[in-house]
Formats: sequence, C-alpha cells, structure tokens
Amino acid sequence: MTKNFFDIIILIGRPASGKSEIIDYLKRSTDEARHEDFHIGKLDFLDDFPMLWTWFEEDHILEKVMGQPRLHTDSEGYFKYEYLWHLLIERFNIEYPKRLREENYHDEKTLIIEFSRGSEHGGYTEALQHLGEDILKRAAIIYVNVPFEESLRKNRRRFNPDRPDSILEHGLPDDKLERLYKEDDWAAFSKSNLEFVTVRGMDIPYAVFENEDDVTTDTPSLLAERLEEVLSKLWELKNK
Repeated sequence: MTKNFFDIIILIGRPASGKSEIIDYLKRSTDEARHEDFHIGKLDFLDDFPMLWTWFEEDHILEKVMGQPRLHTDSEGYFKYEYLWHLLIERFNIEYPKRLREENYHDEKTLIIEFSRGSEHGGYTEALQHLGEDILKRAAIIYVNVPFEESLRKNRRRFNPDRPDSILEHGLPDDKLERLYKEDDWAAFSKSNLEFVTVRGMDIPYAVFENEDDVTTDTPSLLAERLEEVLSKLWELKNK
C-alpha cells in the first residue's frame, strides 16, 4: 500500500496561536480519520516547552533550595545567553534518532515538532537552521498565523496558575510575551516563495493555517475543515 501520510510536521507560530489545540484535536481523532482526512499517521511529538520548563525548575532549585547560581535564566526568567534558544532546537536533533531506533518508525508514525520563536532571539530564520538534515529532508511546515494581539488575548485566557507546566494551560506575563514574541519574522522569512522555504540548502514545503478568527477554540468542526484544507495543500507540495 502506498504511504499516504507525513513523516514529520514542524508546527510553529506565536504562543497561544492554536498549535496545542490543533495537536489536542489530532490526539482525539481516530487513527483512520487522521490518516484519511489529514495525512497524519500514528502520533508522536517533540516540543521544546517541557525542556524549557525543566530549566526553570532547575534554576529554582539551584537558587532557592541549594543557594547556587542559576544556570539557564536570570531572576526574571529570561535566558542568560541567546544561544540557549538554539540549544533547545539542537535537542530535537538528539531526540529524533532515539525515535528511529524503533523499527519502521515512519512506516506508522508522524512526528510533530512544535515550537515558537520571536525575532528577539533569532526568529525562525535562525531556529530552523539548527534542525538536522535528517529532520529537514522529511519535514513539512505548518505556520499558525495570528497577530500579536490575538496571541496576547489567548495567552491570558488559557493561563492556569495552578498548572503553569501544562502544555494547554501555560502562559507568559504580558511584558515577557511582548518582548519575546511581538516581533515575528515568518512573513519576511517566507515572502520569497509561497510554497517552499529554503533551510540549509533544502526546500521545505510549508502552508499557513490562518487563525485570527480562532477556529481552534471550541469550534471543532471549523478546526477540522481548515486543518484538512491546509494539510491537503501541504501534502500536494510535499509530493511535487
């Protein structure tokens, strides 16, 4: 049988743009629906937020419990060094080969790699350069597009102070969200070609999931309709 689903999807966009809700919807879908409607196999994930949150926890332990200097972030929670943003991406290159130890991994599974990057720390122009060739040659990109004001609104809406480590309920203070993510370089990075972005000499197909109207919140039928449209377009590009 001819394979009919993606190996790797890189899912990017501002915080609270709808990425996690898209993933949650796919998780709730049946294997058959994911395959037939969205060209998605059995799901697997890599997300840099759990790695980032571990660094926050380690810095808290070092400073508050052990009386030692913080390793990753300053007292306000900003990275001490810009290269740590790129380290998070490089971690994907370490984790992905571990997945491939599983026999015939991509015969069954689609890996979704999720992250956000603002221009303040290099943007997608810089971040994508740190992905390894083994990932890039199998990848297609979905960019979830919302203006900063929508990202801010939904970031406030979803934040649960009792679950700050949750994928679906974490958030940032307004000032930190503005500093790190108000400026987004995706439009500039992708403007030269409406179908492909060039990363490390490779042309990677992409599609934009427009979400200013927030179809990812409490409207599953609209989410499904738009996701099917975006992924169908992306599948055609991937197989050109």
